[in-house]
Amino acid sequence: MYRLPSVVTTRAATPGGWAWGCGRRGAHHRAGLPPFGPGWVGGLGLGLGLALGVKLVGELRGAAPAPPPAAPDPEASPQAEPPPQEQALAPWSLQTPTPPTSRRYARAIDSSRDLLHRIKDEVGAPGIVVGVSVDGKEIWSEGLGYADVENRVPCKPETVMRIASISKSLTMVALAKLWEAGKLDLDIPVQHYVPEFPEKEYEGEKVSVTTRLLISHLSGIRHYEKDMKKVKEEKAYKALKMMKETVESDQEKELKEKGGKSNEKNDFAKAKLELDNEAKCRNSKPVKKKNDFEQGELYLKEKFENSIESLRLFKNDPLFFKPGSQFLYSTFGYTLLAAIVERASGYKYLDYMQKIFHDLDMLTTVQEENEPVIYNRARFYVYNKKKRLVNTPYVDNSYKWAGGGFLSTVGDLLKFGNAMLYGYQVDLFKNSNENLLPGYLKPETMVMIWTPVPNTEMSWDREGKYAMAWGVVEKKQTYGSCRKQRHYASHTGGAVGASSVLLILPEELDAETVYNKVPPRGIVVSIICNMQSVGLNSTALKIALEFDKDRSELP
Repeated sequence: MYRLPSVVTTRAATPGGWAWGCGRRGAHHRAGLPPFGPGWVGGLGLGLGLALGVKLVGELRGAAPAPPPAAPDPEASPQAEPPPQEQALAPWSLQTPTPPTSRRYARAIDSSRDLLHRIKDEVGAPGIVVGVSVDGKEIWSEGLGYADVENRVPCKPETVMRIASISKSLTMVALAKLWEAGKLDLDIPVQHYVPEFPEKEYEGEKVSVTTRLLISHLSGIRHYEKDMKKVKEEKAYKALKMMKETVESDQEKELKEKGGKSNEKNDFAKAKLELDNEAKCRNSKPVKKKNDFEQGELYLKEKFENSIESLRLFKNDPLFFKPGSQFLYSTFGYTLLAAIVERASGYKYLDYMQKIFHDLDMLTTVQEENEPVIYNRARFYVYNKKKRLVNTPYVDNSYKWAGGGFLSTVGDLLKFGNAMLYGYQVDLFKNSNENLLPGYLKPETMVMIWTPVPNTEMSWDREGKYAMAWGVVEKKQTYGSCRKQRHYASHTGGAVGASSVLLILPEELDAETVYNKVPPRGIVVSIICNMQSVGLNSTALKIALEFDKDRSELP
């Protein structure tokens, strides 16, 4: 019996975009002929008819039929295939060439892939997805591991995951657009927009919470930990520890510079002793504090209809400190910001954000809800007490859309990062290129957003400070021919069963280097992972520096 040749589907990059070929049909299609037209079918019928006729005539003449092909011998060693360059390709085969731009960064891609494999294996993450852009062009995106372990669905660039606190940076865009339009004052009490949030006192004194303080986590509003005493003890202990490290560093530097005299050594020992005694006197070593993933509110299953309704979770709680005096990271502060967006814009928060996502071409970024069918959505995992991988419990993030409730892909996050970088840099290029379009946010707005704020902390990189919904590390070099700290902005995220980071490494530009260039100039890296408590910022920075190195070495 005769069989039709098997048809193999292939995908290849062509100058006009992605083309799909299907065995011989692919060659027919590339020749400019209809893939399955009458001529193709007629030729096939004629070929089969001739073959059958020849076979029938041979049998009528008494010729022995051709023997069937011998079954392969399982014990025989397979025949060695010729090297790829020596293999003859069938006329209908399609090769998938590596895009020229990606080939230029082959070393950085290989190095970064190896790093991600090591991180993934080290923490036991089921899946991880990475995306990298250089000067506004996506160069590399890849998924490692599984988006769905049970059904063996692999991660891919289109995989959708929780981006957690990167949602705060998205919310900042909404606030910035309203501020630019004159619809939002960052420095008046929030009750002007949201009277449902009660006025506050701290230690008997009436105080004001403003939008600006909320953005930079200086409002005094609590995070998931409700015990004020535990939070204050931990902050006091951290402050003393940091002070001690600073004193030790300064004393050691002074000793080196002055030759280490005995009285200076005594002063150094005395300073250490005083700090130790102070810590003991204040009893500042905290009782073991629960981490965020041990807090009940992180696992809320209640559906909130709007941001105003979500305020009841925390609006009547006391402030943990006087607004503006200390930094306390607070996702609930961003729930209040969502209510401010609603009142200042006149739209529901999610409707206003969807308009922004549309403008930024972030078509796969949506709020996380259980009911809608969201294509390519991953499942989320955690390790239980027996160190077994299990599915995370169901959670409803409607109480914190603004602070940690969105889903996205690495591709959308790259678009967002490049839009921010373009707005930050476009002013530098005006003299050399007058035809540039304006940024989504104005340059002065982006400078404000990426300017570190005093009294803040950047938990994922101690070299930096928190700005306005971004952590920022400033350019710094202390010694010649030694470590050079690059300027970058980033935000990490941690949610139930998910970790994320978006990092932007701007190119170092001046009036001379912008000639014949257009913004954005720099590296953007996004990484998302379907397991919680995975620190990704240092990995993203290493990847960004690898690509920056390849770019600087290119002609």
